[in-house]
Amino acid sequence: MSQNTFAFTSATLRSLRLEQELQDWEETRRALAHRRVMSRRPMPAAPRLRHGTERIQTVRAPPPQIHCRDPAVHNTFMYGDMRSVYAVLKEPGMVNALMEIVHEEMVWTPEMGMWTLSSKVKQTSALRLAASRGHYGCVEELLFRGAEVDADPGGRTALHDACSGGHHACVKLLLEHGADPDLVTADGNAPLHLCSTAESYACTELLVSMGADVNVAQHDSCLTPLHLACRKGLEKHVDLLLAHGADVTVQNREGETPLNAACAGAERPTEAARYLCVVQRLLQAGAHAHTAGRKQHTALHNACSNCSYQIADMLLQYGAQADAANCTGYTPMDCLLQVVEDYPDQHPELIARSLLNHGAKPPSTRMLKFCLLSPATLEVMLNCYPVVPDCKDWIQEVPNELLKEHKCFFDSVRRMCGQPRTLQHLCRYSLRLGMGARCHSAIDKLNIPCALKEYLLLPIKGEIQ
Repeated sequence: MSQNTFAFTSATLRSLRLEQELQDWEETRRALAHRRVMSRRPMPAAPRLRHGTERIQTVRAPPPQIHCRDPAVHNTFMYGDMRSVYAVLKEPGMVNALMEIVHEEMVWTPEMGMWTLSSKVKQTSALRLAASRGHYGCVEELLFRGAEVDADPGGRTALHDACSGGHHACVKLLLEHGADPDLVTADGNAPLHLCSTAESYACTELLVSMGADVNVAQHDSCLTPLHLACRKGLEKHVDLLLAHGADVTVQNREGETPLNAACAGAERPTEAARYLCVVQRLLQAGAHAHTAGRKQHTALHNACSNCSYQIADMLLQYGAQADAANCTGYTPMDCLLQVVEDYPDQHPELIARSLLNHGAKPPSTRMLKFCLLSPATLEVMLNCYPVVPDCKDWIQEVPNELLKEHKCFFDSVRRMCGQPRTLQHLCRYSLRLGMGARCHSAIDKLNIPCALKEYLLLPIKGEIQ
């Protein structure tokens, strides 16, 4: 072997060949771009007939659209494999080809009385597939080769898919190429409706900066982007939409406002702080705390059903009606008592005390059994009656561990059942009864010691006297 040569392995030769092919592809792409820029010409003027002697140029129909069901081609755009993309796009018609994905699903056939395997075809496009996965280079190449930016096979466009995935780079690219920010899908969703995750904030920014309608409503539910952002507790989205003129008083088809949606979405205690910020911003922007939906369900009903003390207290401070009844006759207090057993560690006693101090009526004695797992809530409720109701029967249902932990309280309840309360308590009861809904604000204005004010607002002592 010559001293100036060395042996190449098969792997090395293959790597060099692939690298050379990639360089050839890039050079071809750059040459194509340069050729397109240099060869653009203005459209010629329309031909005119002169004495009927000139011939009109025949306009030919565009070639039929390509239908592709090849999973390998679909995966090429879904995974953004640029080498394979260049190979597929050698056929010009593949840029706007109709991609058909076949799904095998089990469907019930009443005629046969059994489940059968049925094939369903889902239509999409190469641009949609690439945008849904956030492959910027692939989306750019397709747009460069003439992909229709607002094509909606299957009822959605590439912009909708990019927003659903939170791929802001693709959203920006599509908008720069003329994508319509207000185009609605077949099921009635605008791109802003699909920006419903924390990762989609940058997409929301791009859409509103391009003039997207922040008050666009879904066709069936009439939900606005603000409804959906509040339902998910997306604080930054809410701030952005409010800054661009989102309507805080708009109601969906069920009559619910964004405030109702935010209070209903605060189901997890770990997310209460995030939803509290959303509720605060809505109230500061002019949302009405007392607005009820078609079923007369208010935001306070939702907050009590989720045992969200801080949200409920804020709603009451902004004028929510503590004794409002929905279409089934349930008040916020009823909603709270029904979930005390589910949230015994979320301080339901604070919500109960706040409701009573803002004018809520004491619940029926039949409802007291729902407070068994929260002795503090039971204490607040019992202090609303002039006489402790008979509760010996349902106290027996209290778990032994809880009886031992709060022995002093339950012993005092047994001892006071049916017995007259102290004169001090009866005076408190009469004073609160006279103040009614003004109890919280009126007591604070009284010229009495702070300790007495606290006593009038139903403090939690751990026993009944």
